[in-house]
Order: sequence, then C-alpha cells, then structure tokens
Amino acid sequence: MKIAVTGAAGMLGTDLMARLSGAHEVVGLDLPQRLESHVGAQFIAPVDSNKISFRACDILDEVAIRELTAELKPDWVIHCAAYTNVDGCEKEPDKAFRLNADGARNVAKGAWGAMAKMLCVSTDYVYDGEKTEPYVETDVTGPLNVYGKSKLKGEVEVLNVLPGALIVRTSWLFGKNGPNFVEAILAQVGKKDELSVVSDQVGSPTYTVDLADALARLVEADASGTFHAANEGYCSWFDYAREILRLSGAAGINVKPITTEELGRPALRPAYSVLSKGKYGSTTGHRMRGWEESLRDYLNHRK
Repeated sequence: MKIAVTGAAGMLGTDLMARLSGAHEVVGLDLPQRLESHVGAQFIAPVDSNKISFRACDILDEVAIRELTAELKPDWVIHCAAYTNVDGCEKEPDKAFRLNADGARNVAKGAWGAMAKMLCVSTDYVYDGEKTEPYVETDVTGPLNVYGKSKLKGEVEVLNVLPGALIVRTSWLFGKNGPNFVEAILAQVGKKDELSVVSDQVGSPTYTVDLADALARLVEADASGTFHAANEGYCSWFDYAREILRLSGAAGINVKPITTEELGRPALRPAYSVLSKGKYGSTTGHRMRGWEESLRDYLNHRK
C-alpha cells in the first residue's frame, strides 16, 4: 500500500515511518523546517530508503493538503500531527483547536478527495478520569482540559468528513525522537537528590515503537471505527518515575509522591485514564507489551 503520514518528523511519526517502510511505500508529511532538521539523521538501516520519501506540508493550509493528497493518491493517510503540549494547549486554546481540530478536518478532506482511508491518532485525555476500571471505546467522553477537548473535536471533524475513518486513542507516549517523561526524569540525575512526582494520576506509558506497530496492524487489518492502543499495564507518574530510575541504574535520588493539586499545573488531568485494549486485540490478534518491558527496551537503546 501507499501510506501518507502527517507529523512524520515527530516522535510517533518517525517510528511509524520506519515500521511501515518494511512492507509499504511511505510518504512523510511535515512542516519544511521540521523536515530539514530531521530527514537523514533519523532514517538509517534497516529502513528501506527506497520506500520512504518526504514532502513539505502545512496541515492548516486546506488547499495545499488537498492538492498534495490528490497528487500522492495514497491508500491511507495516517494523521499524527498535533499540538500535544497539554499545558501549552491550556495557555493557547486557539492554537490548540486550529492544529488539533481544524488541521484534522483539513487532512480528512484531503483523504476524502483522494478516496483514501484515514487513521487519526487521538488521546486518553478525551475522558474525565472518573472511572476506576479501563475505559472502553464506547464510554462517554468528557475531557477536562483544552488538549483533550481539541483532540475530541478533531475526532468529530474527521468522522464528519469520513464516517468510516479509524480513530486510535492512546496514552502517555515516550520515544527516542521527542521530549518525554523518561528523559525529563533522567535529566535530573546528578542534579537533584529528590524529585516530587504526582501519585494520583494513573495511566499506561506507551512506547512509540510499540504504538507504531499497533497502528500498522490496524491499517493492515483494514480496521475502521474507534480503538484504544497502549502498552499493557498501568501506573502512576510516581511509580513510573521510580521504575525509570531503577531500570536506568540511577542511585541517590529519592522520589517523593505529591498530589495533582500540589503540583499546580495549568491544565487539569484525568485521575484515571487506563484504556481497555480488548477491541484492538480481537481485531488484530496481537497483544501489546507491558509498559515495563517497553521502558526497559527504550532505556537499552536510547544511546
């Protein structure tokens, strides 16, 4: 198949391009300045360079994305581009909705015009966190922050244009090609003796390499509708930080649990956003790894 990937220079987009290139022709779409600093350094063997190409594109330019998609004629468009800084979205709501909702609609219109199928990556933050058991795809949404609201609006915009689109909600991403919680914790090693980390938010850390594989499997299964995909298991940010330090062999840092209220971040977060992956498993016949195993793999290959 021929697959176009928006946000190709991002943390998830980079791993997705690598995963898809093994069996498909892949075209990465991103802003020119992001591609200029990214292409070449990130894509090395065993990626088949003959199956990867890149085109500059701004998802906020509806005409440009429509014309480019019509030219490329992909079988699928996978939409990874987004404004994912949760607190940044809270401070810049207009920008959040432009990128996460209007941008998603523009990409969907491009896919519709090219008669391509579409996968849109979304977030666990579309939920309010009031459940105490994993969220299933049919649960009522109720985002607490601008990021979640803008991503949910993006889902709606995509489905309004392409009712048969594939929506995949995921959570707590980490990967080698972008800023993430793992690197934020490790950056404090040797600088601080104690870290204060939130213990009353629970979710599933998800490695972008594993998510990229899950997205590819759903596309290859010709799936449609809404799915959840995240690494198995769950933890609090506090437990996550302790495991990062333990697996990395860092010593001499005490991790202190604090509440969300004590942290005082601009955006509210759901207290519980664990996602049920049963639908994904029954559709693909695949079970994603536990988050601890994926974290260990990441740490072993980060240098």
